[in-house]
Amino acid sequence: MTKTKKPEFRPNEFVVYPAHGVGKILSIEEQVVVGMSLELFVISFEKDKMTLRVPTNRAAEIGMRSLSSPDVVSKALETLKGKAKVKRAMWSRRAQEYEQKINSGDLMAIAEVVRDLHRADDQREQSYSERQLYEAALERLTREVAAVSGVDEAGAQKQVDQVLLGRAA
Repeated sequence: MTKTKKPEFRPNEFVVYPAHGVGKILSIEEQVVVGMSLELFVISFEKDKMTLRVPTNRAAEIGMRSLSSPDVVSKALETLKGKAKVKRAMWSRRAQEYEQKINSGDLMAIAEVVRDLHRADDQREQSYSERQLYEAALERLTREVAAVSGVDEAGAQKQVDQVLLGRAA
């Protein structure tokens, strides 16, 4: 028998699902799938108009986690102030690494992607794929900052923008 760890997440709690970002647990329900009874988290991603069902015994294995602490959010915002670290590798390789960081669900890694892909007004134009990755990372970052800080996404966006603009000055 495999030992099942009791889930540490509760309904109405915000969680981070690596591939989709911040969601809210609506409920924990039992469902019968292929003759087996499964306990599932029902997670809502409001902005994406999506509901996800995750088996409770696989949540940790998948990488689902609680929101970051305010400390980690502060460190992530500090990371944004740093100088962009762009490797001299081919764009396809770097894009793959950025994509992995975004989908890792790790707030610090996501902040690094935002820092590395952020362009000030006086810098060269971004390519379409670069902009797509930047916007995906920025959205994940602001959603988590909003959920942790208890502000709306617009407020979190302002907070992140101020840090990025402060860096450019």
